[in-house]
Amino acid sequence: MGADIRIAWILARGSERREWWRILLTALGAVAATGFALGAVVIAAVQGQVSIPYAHGLLNQPGERAGVVLALVLLLVPVLGFLGQCARIGAVHRHRRMAAMRLTGASPAQVRRIAAVESAFPSLPGSVAAFAVFVVLLAGAGHAPHPAAWAGFVVVVLAVPVAAALVSVFALRRVVASPLDQVRRTGPDRGRRAVFGFLLAGVLVSAAGLFGLFPVSIRSAAFPALVLALVFLTGAGAIWAAGASAAFLGRRLSLRAQNPAVLIAAGRLAHDPWAAARTHAALLLVTVVGVGFVGVRAILLAALSDSGNGVEDLAFYTTGIDLAGAAVLVALAISLCGLAVGTAESLATRRRGLAVQAAAGVPHTVLARAALLETALPLAPALLLAGLGGTAVYVYYAVIVGGAVPLLPLLVPVAVYAACLLAAATSLPLLRRVTHPAELRFS
Repeated sequence: MGADIRIAWILARGSERREWWRILLTALGAVAATGFALGAVVIAAVQGQVSIPYAHGLLNQPGERAGVVLALVLLLVPVLGFLGQCARIGAVHRHRRMAAMRLTGASPAQVRRIAAVESAFPSLPGSVAAFAVFVVLLAGAGHAPHPAAWAGFVVVVLAVPVAAALVSVFALRRVVASPLDQVRRTGPDRGRRAVFGFLLAGVLVSAAGLFGLFPVSIRSAAFPALVLALVFLTGAGAIWAAGASAAFLGRRLSLRAQNPAVLIAAGRLAHDPWAAARTHAALLLVTVVGVGFVGVRAILLAALSDSGNGVEDLAFYTTGIDLAGAAVLVALAISLCGLAVGTAESLATRRRGLAVQAAAGVPHTVLARAALLETALPLAPALLLAGLGGTAVYVYYAVIVGGAVPLLPLLVPVAVYAACLLAAATSLPLLRRVTHPAELRFS
């Protein structure tokens, strides 16, 4: 392992200038992960009941602080997914060096480890920079953390690069570099496993629906567990739907479509249908949470606005709701960045094939529409399923509290879908670069 780290360090130092964006994105991901983790450590280090002049008393009680810490920790999920996307695009971009290492005797597993560690090196400067900014902010606020918190800070700064390396290893686990200058992804057929997971999710969600037959007190106590089950199971089903629909649409459209852009997109989906599931995983989970949150927020605000509810400090509740909404928006923004990086990674992987198509006379507009269709086609059914899961969450909450069911949350999947297409469109300038005739010299 020590030799792999030394090789990765040498390769990272010798990176070409065109790789600055990969290093910058990885460092930014480390900054976000470190910031969220440091914030969680500071809040968790506060002991007992205190009086903090921020957030309208939301941080005064241990119970409310635990909820804020949990929200910050959950924000690490999309950040780690973003780092995994950066690792994939970095490995494919350096494919010639990976092939050279294979020619010198390195095994595929060793090449993946070296690529993962090389991708993790930019995380350390990003983690240190986030820690420096965090300390300055604490000093400016006049807050002196508990001595145990400083030990937690050190652990976070060191753990983020390690976590980035582990996520990179996981992201590259199916990447195979051959000595013939090829990089591909392989994996077993996931059809049976995906169908089994989908059926299991359906059974569990149906069983959870039986809670509606119990008294209100039991339903209220079981609501948090039901929300977690619905989010997890619906998210897993939506991820499965992205891959399954990509495979189905790829096969069908390859045989029946007549539009050139649709044919190109269908061929790509049929070749690697589970690429959509990998790219959209975090985004689909955030969509489930987002739809459920918008619905619960509308129901809760309507209940709090009732003059007879006995609530004296309305700002305490609205501040907590707004902070939770901000966390969802941050998670959505990070997931959209991951989608943009994943789309760029897909174009970079196929740059030689795209250059051949452009040289053969395929218009740039056709290739651009095909790139967008690769995102749009499998994402639509997956977002529909994610929206249904989030709708089930807030409808169940409305049944518990006896409130009206709002319709505004139904627009959330539509807005997310439009945002996903815009995020995918940010990679189109790269498409013109990878279709340059100069890329033909590598074919």
